[in-house]
Amino acid sequence: MKKVDIFTDGACSGNPGPGGWGAILRYKETEKEISGGEKLTTNNRMELIAVISALKMLKEPCEVTLYSDSQYVCNALKLGWAKKWRENGWMRNKKEKALNEELWEELLNLCDYHTVEPIWVKGHNGHTENERCDILAVKESQKFQNA
Repeated sequence: MKKVDIFTDGACSGNPGPGGWGAILRYKETEKEISGGEKLTTNNRMELIAVISALKMLKEPCEVTLYSDSQYVCNALKLGWAKKWRENGWMRNKKEKALNEELWEELLNLCDYHTVEPIWVKGHNGHTENERCDILAVKESQKFQNA
């Protein structure tokens, strides 16, 4: 399997509000940047869509190291929370529904196809690729402000 590094970030101006996401895919010496956004969304949705969009770019099963500053994404994958939510009918516990279930479903399916190792990085802390993804995400979110 090919080994790919993926770096992602999401941004939102207000929560909910205009949002954007950015991702960098790196295979050997080749990099590709992708980004997008929505007029009314949340930061967590943008974080999830960044990861999903990047994984969907891969044309074959890959070993992916995912770098994200989203503890929501990293912990839900690494600690198995998202799989438990799915097993429990998208409930976090007996009273609380898990949010973004359609995005989690899509992400879990992609994680079944690829081998994904999430690594949390501290945001806004000089991590070169995370900073680049943040710039992409903010730029996308700005397209929807005053729109």
